[in-house]
Amino acid sequence: MTALRASLMRIRGLLRKEMLQVRRDPSSILLALVMPLLLLFLFGYGVSLNPNHVPVAVVASDTGAAARELAARFALSPYFVPLSVKTLNQAEELLKEKKVDAIIHIHENFSADLLTRGGAPVQVIINGVDANRARLLQGYTQGVVQTWVAQEQRRGVLPAGSAAVVVLPRIWFNEANESRNFLVPGLMVLIMTLIGTLLTALVIAREWERGTMEAILVTPVRVFELILGKTLPYFFLGLSGLGLTVAGGVLLFAVPLRGSLLLFMLLASIFLLASLGFGLAISAAVRVQFVAAQIAVIAGFLPAFFLSGLLFDLESTPLPIQLVSHIIPARYFVEICHTLFLAGNIGPVLWSATWPLVVMAIVFFTVVRRKLSGKRLE
Repeated sequence: MTALRASLMRIRGLLRKEMLQVRRDPSSILLALVMPLLLLFLFGYGVSLNPNHVPVAVVASDTGAAARELAARFALSPYFVPLSVKTLNQAEELLKEKKVDAIIHIHENFSADLLTRGGAPVQVIINGVDANRARLLQGYTQGVVQTWVAQEQRRGVLPAGSAAVVVLPRIWFNEANESRNFLVPGLMVLIMTLIGTLLTALVIAREWERGTMEAILVTPVRVFELILGKTLPYFFLGLSGLGLTVAGGVLLFAVPLRGSLLLFMLLASIFLLASLGFGLAISAAVRVQFVAAQIAVIAGFLPAFFLSGLLFDLESTPLPIQLVSHIIPARYFVEICHTLFLAGNIGPVLWSATWPLVVMAIVFFTVVRRKLSGKRLE
């Protein structure tokens, strides 16, 4: 009995010690309580695999009553936000610049052919970068057309039992509709985030833990020299990993690279600098490697995985999540990768995704410089 009582006292002491440790380390509470709730609300309210309010360009080359009614039908659907465009060339430019995700082209003589020949085609051009999204949009378009046809048949305008309208789908940028053409370029974003954020989040914190940072700061080494020395090895390591991924994607999985390889490496370098700057900012602010790694995962890798548009359609998420995604560097690099690999050198899209990365890289390295300069003065 005495031995059992002594054992229970030791266990109670160990439990008390661990509870005090949990109270002193807020990151444990964060992982155990906050993270599950965050993921629950994200997947329950924020994430949707079904695209809604998709911008589409409607080109009605026919001005007949049937063509106007079919074009107006897309405005009634919760899945589409139609934009009336006069010519097919204008609509194609909008599709290339990713201002719309699909084109609904109602050909000339649509109304006449529908009444005289009993059927008419409707061409649908879809951005197929995301193969699953393209299939859904194709199905939504087919559903809108079939609903309109059924309504016209009930009204007696069209003969019952006829196909009436035939949807002619055409996939752009990913003609084979292969999911790997969408996923492999996105994988590069995760690899660059891992190298850029997780590894550099430990480099300065490691120096603090080992007690060597104080020795470095009292040497004649300047702050920018220290930053450069901590950045360049991981910069070249990241570019090497990126090169292997690009080679594997193109050679092994036949992922097309329609844009300039040199331009891709240049823009990837800018994203890598932004990721390195973010990781170094964490490392400069936190002196414990374990805490720095946790912050890097929660604030760096998980947002890159969930809020970059790699897995989920951000346009179908609530507005607060869309706003938060604009401060995630990976969001912009996903746009760059998919554009250069599957669409080509489309200047407006690439520029709109590049300048935020430049701003983020400058901000992060400025924070690192001030943090290290402040430590030197302490």
